[in-house]
Amino acid sequence: MKSALTAVLIIFTSLTFGQQTDLFNGENLEGWTVYGTEKWYVEDGLLVCESGPDEQYGYLGTEEHYKNFELTLDFKQEANGNSGVFIRSTVDGTKVSGWQVEVAPPGNDTGGVYESYGRGWLVKPAPEKDKALKMGEWNTMKIRVNGDQITSWLNGTEMITLTDEIIGAGEGSIALQIHDGGGIKVQWRNIKVTELE
Repeated sequence: MKSALTAVLIIFTSLTFGQQTDLFNGENLEGWTVYGTEKWYVEDGLLVCESGPDEQYGYLGTEEHYKNFELTLDFKQEANGNSGVFIRSTVDGTKVSGWQVEVAPPGNDTGGVYESYGRGWLVKPAPEKDKALKMGEWNTMKIRVNGDQITSWLNGTEMITLTDEIIGAGEGSIALQIHDGGGIKVQWRNIKVTELE
């Protein structure tokens, strides 16, 4: 009985999860598109976003679109770390449509979900969860998007779960953001996506 149950679980898992794919190859920006004039570059195997002379919003979006998936990535905030991870997004110039999972300095709702040029904040983490963020150190974020539901984790702490029909209808790419205002630098690594069936 136990072996039969194990076999069923293995089959279910293989049907639910696709193969994990590296979105960042550690060498260049192949597979990504830069939007705006802010700086996106590779240094010592890390993806770096940094404010440029225009100090405006900037985005780095995947060329591929992803609907239902689990995304994991590491980020380290240097100086002001105001950034974010967009899901099911499209970018026109530097105007983005989609939903941002916040990456920001302490006290600024990392892990919450914000809808740019739309409804604004949809959900913020409980204030006590902010202690999961390690400013100036490597952090691991996981984002699971499946149908109408989005869940985020930061360093193993579940930050939010949101069910929203408008998000469920969204289509587009995964995109990293750099906020306007200047003085921002964030490093990224281990950007991996697993598509859900």
